[in-house]
Amino acid sequence: MSWRWLAEWIMPPLVLLLPILWGVGSMRRGNRRRGTWLAVGGLALFWIVSTPWVSSFLLYQLMPPYRNLQGNEADAIVILSAGTIRNRLEYGGRVPKILTLERIRYGAWLARRWHKPILVSGGGPGRSGVSESQVMKSVLENEFGVPVRWIETRSRTTRENALDSVPLLKAAGITRIYLVSHAWHLNRAVPEFERLGMTVVPAGTGYDEKSINGFSFLPSPSGLQNFYYFCHEVLGRVWYIWLDRIKPDGS
Repeated sequence: MSWRWLAEWIMPPLVLLLPILWGVGSMRRGNRRRGTWLAVGGLALFWIVSTPWVSSFLLYQLMPPYRNLQGNEADAIVILSAGTIRNRLEYGGRVPKILTLERIRYGAWLARRWHKPILVSGGGPGRSGVSESQVMKSVLENEFGVPVRWIETRSRTTRENALDSVPLLKAAGITRIYLVSHAWHLNRAVPEFERLGMTVVPAGTGYDEKSINGFSFLPSPSGLQNFYYFCHEVLGRVWYIWLDRIKPDGS
């Protein structure tokens, strides 16, 4: 079983279904008391973490405080990829996933305001041989009208984003960067660049205004999605902590 398949099983929504299925199985085997507790508890947990109120609260715990950027804190903008869709028929090829597109848009907005050069980072070439960063570059230049100076095409993880991007930046004399990603990802991404000698200014997107209404306490697809992002980020941080313990040099 690949790591990707294992990750899918320990991530929502599948992991949230396991106690429910376990409970149903226990009831079918005659243990109605334990099965009922498991099934009802699993349903309650699924409900709670799928509500926007809970999942948004959890996601906000991962975010650094919002910072009003001025444009003089750094010399370049680094935008991290969050995946692409392999073949979108109406576009005739590979396109950014929604998270990547949100990062692209914010990076383009900053670049137009401050006239800073952009580096895009993301590998994972598909069958066409086109990397995620090449897709990002195309969208930035052809749709947002913002030039890309550097393109990093090999990385597949946040740590590799830093390892493969920093040499390009240092070769150009750049040591201070705005790092564009989703706010809940920055507390994991920033240290990866700092450990390689960069001064990093977090430039997070996704700081939504907090609002509570009756629908905030009802399960929703967006609530479940936010909980997925939360779990993905927490597991990523735990994984990097473990890697640093077994490989202190970060190799």
